[in-house]
Amino acid sequence: MRTLHVLVIALSFSPSLAAMQMPSTFSLMPVPAKVQAGSGQLVIDQSFTAASTGTSDGRLEHGIARFLDDLSRQTGMPLTVRPSDAAHATLAIHAQSAGRKVQELGEDESYTLEINASHATLTAPTALGALHGLQTFMQLVAPTPAGFAVPVVTVNDQPRFAWRGLLIDVCRHFIPLDIMKRNLDGMAALKMNVLHLHLSDNEGFRIESKRFPKLQELGSEGQYYTQAEVREFVAYARDRGIRVMPEFEMPGHSRSIVVGYPELASQPGPYKAGRIAQTEPALDVTQDKTYKFLDKLIAEMVQLFPDAYLHIGGDEVDDRPWDSNPKIQQFIRAHGMKSNRDLQAYFNQRLQKIVRKHGKIMMGWDEVLHPDLPKTVVVQSWRGQESLAAAARQGYRGLLSYGYYLDLIWPAARHYAVDPMSGGAASLTPEEQQRILGGEACMWSEHISAETIDSRIWPRLAAIAERLWSPQNVTDPKSMYQRMDEISGRLGWLGLTHESNYVPMLRRLAGREDIAALRVLADVVEPTKDYTRTEIFPQPPVQFMPLNRLADAAQPESTVARHFSDLVDTYFQNGEQKSAAEAQIRSWLNQWQQNHANLQSLLEQSFLLTEDKPLSEDLSALAAAGLQALDALDKSQSLPDQWRTDQLTVVARSNTPRANLLLMVAPSIQKLIDAAAPRH
Repeated sequence: MRTLHVLVIALSFSPSLAAMQMPSTFSLMPVPAKVQAGSGQLVIDQSFTAASTGTSDGRLEHGIARFLDDLSRQTGMPLTVRPSDAAHATLAIHAQSAGRKVQELGEDESYTLEINASHATLTAPTALGALHGLQTFMQLVAPTPAGFAVPVVTVNDQPRFAWRGLLIDVCRHFIPLDIMKRNLDGMAALKMNVLHLHLSDNEGFRIESKRFPKLQELGSEGQYYTQAEVREFVAYARDRGIRVMPEFEMPGHSRSIVVGYPELASQPGPYKAGRIAQTEPALDVTQDKTYKFLDKLIAEMVQLFPDAYLHIGGDEVDDRPWDSNPKIQQFIRAHGMKSNRDLQAYFNQRLQKIVRKHGKIMMGWDEVLHPDLPKTVVVQSWRGQESLAAAARQGYRGLLSYGYYLDLIWPAARHYAVDPMSGGAASLTPEEQQRILGGEACMWSEHISAETIDSRIWPRLAAIAERLWSPQNVTDPKSMYQRMDEISGRLGWLGLTHESNYVPMLRRLAGREDIAALRVLADVVEPTKDYTRTEIFPQPPVQFMPLNRLADAAQPESTVARHFSDLVDTYFQNGEQKSAAEAQIRSWLNQWQQNHANLQSLLEQSFLLTEDKPLSEDLSALAAAGLQALDALDKSQSLPDQWRTDQLTVVARSNTPRANLLLMVAPSIQKLIDAAAPRH
């Protein structure tokens, strides 16, 4: 963590940082709308107190208590959590109103945080804004020569988008609620405000239904949330300013429904839940009993989820179940429909009336968009900004998920570069732009478990959170990474295990405490991207598939590879830092070249690591090539074409998935190879 006096000096040269890139010494994430820095600091010692001076609100009082507890844990100092005298509190918090009883889309989330050398004030129109301001204050705390302190600063902040969400799929792999709760804490720390809970899919129906108990009895393999657990979880989320929106997938992705109620399916079955080699089912949407069932199910579920929105899925409906049912095809012809898409639109129209009857607003994926759909329906776009813009032009509100799929294992910078208002959405009229509500990151769970989910979400989600909160022209990836690295450590104080689980998983792979050589390899590999992971099909139900290999322990984005890439770039800039960069490059390359000899016996002794031996061999070979290239460049020599060809063969192999891993330092070493042996 950088020292605070450096932070204050850096900010003093720029009194207003509104809509500017955040300096690397300022660790706030997301970047606020406006920051004005002063001089000096407010020391945080054991006399620090916080008190609310505005509207009495249980949610804010709980938030203040959590804030003090988090501050105590972060500083290692016991702090009083008893209500303080507001007139003498170090931090006075004033919320003008408590906000809505049921949190709503579009509530005012703005706040103003003013810190001087003696005290601080946080004011907000609602408790939601005050909760966000407390998170900003927490991020400003840093050790200084005078002790822990925050800078003298004024922050005026509000979100760019009203909908800043995260979807977690608990169907493919069931995620216990204690793990879900710590992810809510992480979301709150980054000012995200919607958890989209994907509760039903082919692999499982993950919530108790007392009206239709076969849903969980036959469709969940015993892994589901009780209604009492859901109510407590929703209250936990609301306490942190987060709405919980449920999704029940239909009419496709419905095997966990029809396994218990096969009379609702387009084909007779029988069906089994879980990821198995079985034809994709679809509900029979031509029969009235399907709608009667859904009416009763939705009536029950809306009692558990007070949020105004209900997601019905609607994506990837397989045509085969409908095409092979003569009765359904006759229904299509009799009603003048042209295709199965018209039939799905018919289903969505009837379903929307049911959802509306129970006081909810229907949301669905891109595929629900149809001219006959009421304009009240919200469209979630996984196809891109063009699809999002098309919906907006037709009068539909929508949000973007394209580019925010965390399970694709993209680097944070790639997610960061995706903006809901770019591409096709950039040409929308002001009225149409108002229909873009924001965005949602997605964590689909085919390749995650309760053990690995934190590492697949964090810290990359912080980049998406910033994209949805901060001004549109805050786009510098270097600044983003510097701040994300700091935020990542802070998230560990909240109990997230994206960093702390790494070493124990490597020890499991090794079967020993000494993992130094294994970690050298693990630090420079990443899991494969874009759903290219193998061994998923065919399998027993995916929720029981072991996820215990190096591809599961490895981080989605290699920090070592990123820093090494920066060093290589600095080396080729031929500036004052070239010599220092070369020394660090050589240090890494020497370590990697020697590492395979240190790791070889372990790779042969553990069955979990045998498949990773070629990666270790190639890391050593690449490092040797990199050292040879540096030697040649230092002597202004050019290496032979055959040498270049031989080394690029290793580079190409390293850029190809093996053991579901990629060797991420290969592209940077290729730059050295290309420079030392230029193509003639």
